[in-house]
Amino acid sequence: MTNPAWKRTERSIATIIGGQRVPVTGRGRGDAPDIDHPRLALEVKHRRTLPAWLLDAMNQATTSSRDGRIPTVVLHRHGARHADDLCVLRLSDLVALVIATKDTVPY
Repeated sequence: MTNPAWKRTERSIATIIGGQRVPVTGRGRGDAPDIDHPRLALEVKHRRTLPAWLLDAMNQATTSSRDGRIPTVVLHRHGARHADDLCVLRLSDLVALVIATKDTVPY
């Protein structure tokens, strides 16, 4: 039985966020998220690299963050409704918002 990096990543994220990894076996695309969690539908993507422009945007948000504000990048597609924009934040900040405080992040 193989244990590829993407499976290990899903397991790690599930542990960090307080959820359970949903095995791919028997699951159709969109039937269930990668991680079962009471408040979140988590889809995990494991990549060797992330786009430089996205990392730069997060670095800019992090650098300008003051007074405990959470660095967040909002991604807007031209012509789309703002309600459908995507938000990117660090996992540690998501954990703090959803299940813990900054002092109890489990990693």
